[in-house]
Amino acid sequence: MTKYRTNLPQLSGGLFLTDGGMETTFIFHDGIDLNHFAAIDLLNDVSGYDKVLKYYKTYIDIAKKNHAGFVLESATWRASKDWGEKLGYAKGNLKRLNKLAIQLLEELRSENETELTPMVISGCVGPRGDGYSPDHFMTLNEAEEYHTEQIETFSKTSADMISALTITYVEEAIGIVKAAASVDMPVVISFTVETDGRLPSGQSLQQAIEQVDAETDHKVAYYMVNCAHPTHFEKTLLGDSDWLQRIRGIRANASAKSHAELDEMEVLDDGNPEEFGCQYQAFRRNLDQLNVLGGCCGTDHRHIEAICNSVAAI
Repeated sequence: MTKYRTNLPQLSGGLFLTDGGMETTFIFHDGIDLNHFAAIDLLNDVSGYDKVLKYYKTYIDIAKKNHAGFVLESATWRASKDWGEKLGYAKGNLKRLNKLAIQLLEELRSENETELTPMVISGCVGPRGDGYSPDHFMTLNEAEEYHTEQIETFSKTSADMISALTITYVEEAIGIVKAAASVDMPVVISFTVETDGRLPSGQSLQQAIEQVDAETDHKVAYYMVNCAHPTHFEKTLLGDSDWLQRIRGIRANASAKSHAELDEMEVLDDGNPEEFGCQYQAFRRNLDQLNVLGGCCGTDHRHIEAICNSVAAI
């Protein structure tokens, strides 16, 4: 079995893809009502499990066609303690589902990995609160304590790394990094930003990355930006400052609407996939280290294909 925990291949360069907006795909394209936006619910029965497998295979096929690596991100963004309680899961059942989500990715990697398409398994961690607007700011110690349970579960599986997506403030990010470090798991932090390119907490992306690095001794493998449209942060990522070299991944939204506007929408805004791909091409030209590319809310396989077509021209 492939193991990358001590040697993540995406850190050596080469194009790596990931999936698109998992939850919005299931809700708006497949007509599945996800309670609390939690894809983990689908793993409770064979039918749901098969739907998740089919979802990933669509993106894996794109990666293999383009001779790109692939980061398999688990369906566990809302599978931490508080969300599990809201979903009605007992502690033991939630741990079982987190493990099952990684087992599903093991199955996919075993069947699909090739020399030209290495596949990294990532245990996905989401924010404790709302992914758009934090309603409670934890201290560093509170954040570490809260996220340790899920991260420890991943550490006992075949997950190669931890990815914390849609993080809105630095204290939670630092707590996640400390929790991952305590079990020797590589960790990626992905911040989300508002239309002005700043975190929902009001801090700039530069300040957030520099603070996390300073307070964790640079233990973050790399940083990402997710759940915001490219136009919301394209100007933020211009220049040649050292902190920009820490950004290796982008998973943008298809829609240019704000987080508040998206919260109110009852129909999907999937934007323009071709334009979306061109925006990633510009990011790739500006950021030397950028090589992990995928989508977030509203994106699907069309957007990932458009990214491949655009970055291939560089």
